[in-house]
Amino acid sequence: MKKYTYILFFAALLGACNKDLQIEPANSLDAGEAINSPESVDAAIVGAYSILAGGALYGTDLLMVPDLLAQDDYLSWRGTFTSFSEVADKELTRDNAESLRIWQKGYQAINMANIVLNSLDLVTDPDLHDQLEGEAYFIRGIIHFELVRFFGLPWGATTDNSHPGVVIKTTATHTSEQAFQKTARSSVKDVYAQVIDDLTKAADLLPEENNRRATRYTAIAFLSRVYLQQQNYEDARDAADEVIASDLFKMNAAVTAVFDNKNTTESIFEIQQNDQNNAGVANDGMATFYASFPGIGRADVRMVDEFLSLYDEDDSRLSNWYYEGTGSRPGNMYCGKWKSFSQNLPVIRIAEMYLTRAECNERLGTSVGDTPENDLEKIVNPVRVNLPAIANPTLQDILDQRYLELAFEGVRIHDIKRLKLSTGDYEWNDNLLVLPIPQVEVGASEGIITQNPGY
Repeated sequence: MKKYTYILFFAALLGACNKDLQIEPANSLDAGEAINSPESVDAAIVGAYSILAGGALYGTDLLMVPDLLAQDDYLSWRGTFTSFSEVADKELTRDNAESLRIWQKGYQAINMANIVLNSLDLVTDPDLHDQLEGEAYFIRGIIHFELVRFFGLPWGATTDNSHPGVVIKTTATHTSEQAFQKTARSSVKDVYAQVIDDLTKAADLLPEENNRRATRYTAIAFLSRVYLQQQNYEDARDAADEVIASDLFKMNAAVTAVFDNKNTTESIFEIQQNDQNNAGVANDGMATFYASFPGIGRADVRMVDEFLSLYDEDDSRLSNWYYEGTGSRPGNMYCGKWKSFSQNLPVIRIAEMYLTRAECNERLGTSVGDTPENDLEKIVNPVRVNLPAIANPTLQDILDQRYLELAFEGVRIHDIKRLKLSTGDYEWNDNLLVLPIPQVEVGASEGIITQNPGY
């Protein structure tokens, strides 16, 4: 294959999974087949979901790398993988393997979404047409969003957000000639505009229920996350409120339920896994790095006392989400959210929507949907966490609970950046909290794709 790694041919991208995203070889699309029927268009979008579920994206890196970047007073990385050690130590090289595969697999998923959008004339059923179009916009939107948060300085780093983001790809690559096209990075402002446009289209097209695939409310939940990252509190609040008001999602009474069970009503979007098909059991997968049980986990990510001490000693999240290791590295504390290779991986939960609505209402002095106190009570209450509800919560109370509730779910570094905080000696806009553009991409584009400062 040509040396251009950031654009790959669609036939090699098609994953093997059924409509519930349970990967099964019998349902795979042969790499030699063209997209020439409604069924093959559907198989292509399922292939894009399969890429999302891989270790480079939501199967590992999009959940773990943000927390490794924010490891100070939070976690301790004790693994032997050089690429992850570089992330945790903020000593990444231009050839860091995690940066490379996030970039490559991200653009593979985007390219698959573009191919689906380019093939929709094959789909004559109007409902299926809208669904597949919406799913393609959804995947394209969320991955551009993830890429710009990793590879560009954060929103607000410059007054007009004209600093470099990532390459926007809205056309499909089918041929070697197209693969040789060189496209510069767009500004962070323009990438966010593309993300919002894609997710807005997705929300308008997707059904309210979609057999464990993306739905209207999945897209709106991600829009809330995007708006919050921009400090656009009004739109973030309203999007979160729409998801909550759908009444399709409910907090579980037990804090472990959303991680121990598949597709509970608390989960808005999660990666589907099973014993045979998952992100990995040795070199990838959340349980691989976080768990410390006999035969399960490398015990590479340890909890530190500075973080665990932030929980009230009676908080059931402390006793249920964290445990002393019993595997190869006993005596250390580990995260119980990720303890099975086959568990589903929640990417966005209704808890986040309650916390977002509470934060935004508190900042704006509003009570759209409900009061911040009532929203926070969904998170902290005697039944769920064995603590009384917080009366008259302050903004800091809400932010503190967000930190405790969403810990080790891949949001920490992004919150540090949007709140303009620091991790250790690194301020929110430090160049070393941004991943390097893979040098092979910079070289292949003959410098049209520019490298980030510091690399």
